[in-house]
Amino acid sequence: MKITVIILCFLLITGCNQPEQVKPILFESTGDVKHIMQWVLDPAADHLWDSAGSIITEAGTEELAPTTEEGWLAVQHSAVVVAETANLLLMPSRTKDDEAWREIALGLVSAGLRAKAAAEAKDAEELFEAGAQLYRVCKSCHTIYVEGEQPI
Repeated sequence: MKITVIILCFLLITGCNQPEQVKPILFESTGDVKHIMQWVLDPAADHLWDSAGSIITEAGTEELAPTTEEGWLAVQHSAVVVAETANLLLMPSRTKDDEAWREIALGLVSAGLRAKAAAEAKDAEELFEAGAQLYRVCKSCHTIYVEGEQPI
C-alpha cells in the first residue's frame, strides 16, 4: 500500500510539470514562387505531360508512355516532385492567402500522387488522366495568381 501511494504521488508530481516548450522549426527559403515554378515544378510537370498520351501525325501514332522500367521510374520521380512541391508552396514565406492557395497546393499533392500510382502500375491511360488533373490544378493557380490580381 505504501509503495502504491509513493508511486501515485510520483506520477502526480511528474504529471504536473510544465511540458517542454516546442521550438518552431525555422525554414530558410532559397527562392520565391517563381523560382519554385521554374526550377522544380515546371520540369517535373513537363516530364509527366511528355510521358502521357499520344501524338498523331500523317506518319502514324506515337505513344508517349514509357516503354522501359527506367522510364516509368523517371515518371514516378517527377510525380513525387510534383506532389512535394506543394509543401514548398505552403511555406509561410510563399503562401498568398488562406484557402485558395492551400486548396491549389493540395491539388498538386493529389495529382502528383495519382501520377505516381499510375506510373507504379505502368498504366498509361491513368497517367494521362493524372496529367489532365495536374493541368487543371496549374490552370486554376495561373487564373487566380498570374492572370488575376495577385501576382506570384
